[in-house]
Amino acid sequence: MRLANILQLGVKELRGLARDPMLMVLIVYAFTASIYTASKTIPETLNRAAIAVVDEDQSPLSSRIITAFNPPYFTIPRLITQREMDRRMDAGVDTFALDIPPNFQRDLLARRSPTIQLNVDATRITQAFAGGGYIQSIVTGEVNEFLARTRSATPLPVDLVLRNRFNPQLNKGWFGAINEIIIAVTMLSIILTGAALIREREHGTLEHLLVMPVTPFEIMASKIWSMGLVVLLASGASLVLVVQGLLSVPIQGSVLLFLFGTALHMFATTCMGIFLATMAGTMPQFGLLLMLILLPLQALSGGLTPRESMPEIIQNIMLAAPNTHFVILAQAVLFRGAGLDVIWPQLLALLGIGAMLFVLSLWRFRQFLR
Repeated sequence: MRLANILQLGVKELRGLARDPMLMVLIVYAFTASIYTASKTIPETLNRAAIAVVDEDQSPLSSRIITAFNPPYFTIPRLITQREMDRRMDAGVDTFALDIPPNFQRDLLARRSPTIQLNVDATRITQAFAGGGYIQSIVTGEVNEFLARTRSATPLPVDLVLRNRFNPQLNKGWFGAINEIIIAVTMLSIILTGAALIREREHGTLEHLLVMPVTPFEIMASKIWSMGLVVLLASGASLVLVVQGLLSVPIQGSVLLFLFGTALHMFATTCMGIFLATMAGTMPQFGLLLMLILLPLQALSGGLTPRESMPEIIQNIMLAAPNTHFVILAQAVLFRGAGLDVIWPQLLALLGIGAMLFVLSLWRFRQFLR
């Protein structure tokens, strides 16, 4: 093995990547626009949900209920007629339509248990699920205060103090931005390394390398370090410029420690990319293999849903996947400010998985070259 060969072959890979506009666009998009949109779309909390009210009672209580809906959870309620309600719901103008019936206040004071109709556009599933509970809580609170003729809170026997740690504002965008970086690192490290090998085969330059005084180990190592370096630099720049700068997401832990863990993770995933590329003859076949690999890795790694909510057998199987440990490591460092004393098991696991994948990929690569 000659380090000079590995270095020069890696530089060749970087030049080849720079001449591929589609892969360059993919890298830029994955670490900029994709992260921004992931932090802004599909909010888990209610935000400016469109609501309309049919006030058939025209009483002080109905006015009190209407004025209780305010931004940022709801837009200012629009007063409509019952005839307009169905038309507006069909057109998708309103997510919620509250119908307060006639004589609502009189029946309530007479203890007749009147009902209020709430129509929900369930095609907007996220807001529909959260908003129904919000509206029920708001209406119930206003009715109870009206009957009690006071806005003073009822004293509870236990004083429960809530402290939201690591994300005091319960901002979904913080989680979305960090999780998208984790996904981008895993995806691009596999794609770029596999595409580099397939590009050699499709362009006919792999045969040229085989007649040169280089070994399969040197060819494979050059692709790993060059593509891994590109993803590492892109993820670091994205974390500082997009996540911290543009999105103002506070990073609690050490960025350098996160990048060190990212490097170990990419050692494993780049080897996985080499292995998949040797299994596929063309880029379309490689893309189909990626769909079979990336989707389970992302869904079962703990990045989208907590691992504790999965069946125990799935938790145990996914310990063999490198991004399971990377998700634990990244969230611990970036969200909770964990240090080396906390994440060292994940670092060792990534190193062990990477070593095994490297040996397996090198064996497969040698078979591929015969």
